[in-house]
Amino acid sequence: QRMLWANRRHALLLILQGTDCSGKDGVIRRVISSFDPQGLRIHSFQKPDACEQRHDFLWRYQRRLPGPGLLGVFNRSYYEGLISDPLDGLCSETELPARKQAIAAFETQLLSQSVKPLKCFLQLSRNEQRSRLQERLENPHKRWKLHSSDLQSYREYDLRQQRWAELLTSSHHDATPWYVIPADHRWLRDWVVASLLARELEGLQLNWPDTPPPFSLDDLGQS
Repeated sequence: QRMLWANRRHALLLILQGTDCSGKDGVIRRVISSFDPQGLRIHSFQKPDACEQRHDFLWRYQRRLPGPGLLGVFNRSYYEGLISDPLDGLCSETELPARKQAIAAFETQLLSQSVKPLKCFLQLSRNEQRSRLQERLENPHKRWKLHSSDLQSYREYDLRQQRWAELLTSSHHDATPWYVIPADHRWLRDWVVASLLARELEGLQLNWPDTPPPFSLDDLGQS
């Protein structure tokens, strides 16, 4: 990551998607916290607010893309515009084909700008989701993380899983593949995401910049 930051040519964008309680926050705490924060840009996306709803659905994601040399992390992403938005009444089903085309064009543009998306879907079973929701209800230190929408999401588990399965299939491409991460076991989830990040960084084949220094040892020795 420091070589990425030093070269300032490429950027990585880690996309963390998954059902509620699948561990997107946990991955950020336990995996991303090992990186140099100077080279990180982390953004969490909730339901669009009034200002964001006045713009195109991609607007809030476009303005938070990582610049050259940075590792960006999206806790939820523009794919919510195809799953959550219609279920929350923020767009109609008839708008989805145009949105899918917009996302495909957007990801092509990312690659042309040397921003590589690493798309990870954290797959949580319904039983484990129930267990983690129960844990949050019983633990006062975790209760603050609960939202009324969590219950709706849990009740719509099968519907949302079906929609995500269809979307992952249709938006999986060689240049921008999806990785489905088993998330029932936190340690395994974190290990797989960390391994994917390491592989992406190694694939960039980075070296330290070979630039001439702005001054010499002789200059440094002069008083």
